[in-house]
Amino acid sequence: MLEGLVMGFDFGLKRIGIAIGQTITRTATPETVVNSRDGVPDWEHISRLIEHWKPQGLVVGLPMHLDGSEQPFTQSARKFGQRLHGRYRLPVLYIEEQLSSIEAEQRLKSPGLANAKLDAHAAQIILENWLNHYDTNL
Repeated sequence: MLEGLVMGFDFGLKRIGIAIGQTITRTATPETVVNSRDGVPDWEHISRLIEHWKPQGLVVGLPMHLDGSEQPFTQSARKFGQRLHGRYRLPVLYIEEQLSSIEAEQRLKSPGLANAKLDAHAAQIILENWLNHYDTNL
């Protein structure tokens, strides 16, 4: 049973948006952005965040086409989730995500918003969607 704090990820090859959520209140807030270099995440930064927040589970958004089919980048996000599990031995759950960056931009009502801030808000949207549909029986 997964209850408590969870961490959500909007995976990207240059930036990974991160949000923090709570299964009890089913709320999430944008936390930060972790940079990647040549597609390799800043694992030290992620480790510090996991050590600080001590999440019960990790949620990774899977980018999908609008028809629900996988796109080439979907496998990169899955691989990232597998690496998270291998490093931190926490449950990693996935949720389909489409257009989270566009929704984040609309929520913030600022078309010229910096990408880094957008990524954290996109992670919040991914995590909110998961919190609204998650199954406590893992």
